[in-house]
Amino acid sequence: MDFALVAPLVMVLCLAVVQLALLVHVRATLTSAAAEGARAASLAGADPGAGVRRTQSLLTDSLAASVVREIEAQASVVGSVDVMVVRIDATLPLVGLLGPHLMQVEGRAVREGWT
Repeated sequence: MDFALVAPLVMVLCLAVVQLALLVHVRATLTSAAAEGARAASLAGADPGAGVRRTQSLLTDSLAASVVREIEAQASVVGSVDVMVVRIDATLPLVGLLGPHLMQVEGRAVREGWT
């Protein structure tokens, strides 16, 4: 009798822990790939497409293709510093429909060049 009352609560708690771990893993992987893509696009002579290609190659090896929705890279200015920004829009894999469905992360790197 007690097991029938406690088991659903334990299952929900376990699913919530698994979902949180999955969310943290996906976020860390996306953030790392975005930062690496921004570094690739910020090299002297590189174009924003180099950052997108580098990000795609990293994510292809580490996440399912259905997770990443869009990758974009663009030059930006923060203060007086030229930076390259790589933005990733992703759909989170959900367990039991707990948590947010979409995530957006950015990676930034200072652009190389002569001043």
